[in-house]
Amino acid sequence: MKIVVVGSTNLDLVATTPALPRPGETVLGHRFSTVPGGKGANQAIAAARAGADALFLGAVGDDPFADQLRANLAEAGVDLSLLRIVPGPSGVALIAVDDDGENSIVVAPGANAHFTELTEEDRSAIASAGVLLLQLEIPLATVIEAATVARAAGVQVLLNAAPAQSLPAELLAVTDMLIVNTLEAEILLGYADSSSRRSPSASARGMLAYGLLEEMRRLVPKVVLTAGADGAYYTDQKGGWLHVPTPRVEAVDTTAAGDAFVGALAVALSMGKQIGPALSWACAAGAICVTRAGAGGSLATFAEIDGLAAH
Repeated sequence: MKIVVVGSTNLDLVATTPALPRPGETVLGHRFSTVPGGKGANQAIAAARAGADALFLGAVGDDPFADQLRANLAEAGVDLSLLRIVPGPSGVALIAVDDDGENSIVVAPGANAHFTELTEEDRSAIASAGVLLLQLEIPLATVIEAATVARAAGVQVLLNAAPAQSLPAELLAVTDMLIVNTLEAEILLGYADSSSRRSPSASARGMLAYGLLEEMRRLVPKVVLTAGADGAYYTDQKGGWLHVPTPRVEAVDTTAAGDAFVGALAVALSMGKQIGPALSWACAAGAICVTRAGAGGSLATFAEIDGLAAH
């Protein structure tokens, strides 16, 4: 089944460091690398490597970074027939990764900010898909337009609401499944100080997750809350509840773990898996991702995901 991803592509400029800098602080790093990324591109690659026929709708600039971004997507088998080139720089993400695998990211959108409307070819591609994947690193109007086209055609819409922000009712109204992490959920729901809601205990984290899900399922039919090493939580408007653990692995770099999860979840659902097995499959994809450095190169194949999910 075809999966269409409408989203961003960036070149990630990655520095590793013993600890992430605090505001106003300068720290010395270990290594520097350039890695193709962007949430849209990562999810398209994740879906393609997991076995999907993936088409990417997005934009790159006319700078030297664009060739690297296109090559990265093409190498993974992503269809780039509708990728557009716009004047100016491509998107860039500045990423710092500490020795525990945690990261902080600043995105300069570049060409992604100029992806402001869909062409007739774009709309036709979306309408013929089995699943549409969306994120929030391109203009919101384009996200809403894509979701509206998909809904009119009966295409399942999966929205990964990242980077975190509040969402207009018109987008939520055409979203079938909302996928967020805990911080994104808190911001979506309007909590100004999300740090005050966090707790180090596993039981408290579970209570927080279910509380957030209870509120979010009033907004959309189905909600998935990702919680890193704690796995994924799910609810729907029919009253279903589910928690799926993540396989235990040694984390090296959490960059793109969420994208790995989302891309694999879309593939699992397109294969007809029920929500429990689909979430387990997606958690396995996320777990594999964190054992590898970088973004696009850390995304798992169908065989790798299937092997870990079976354990």
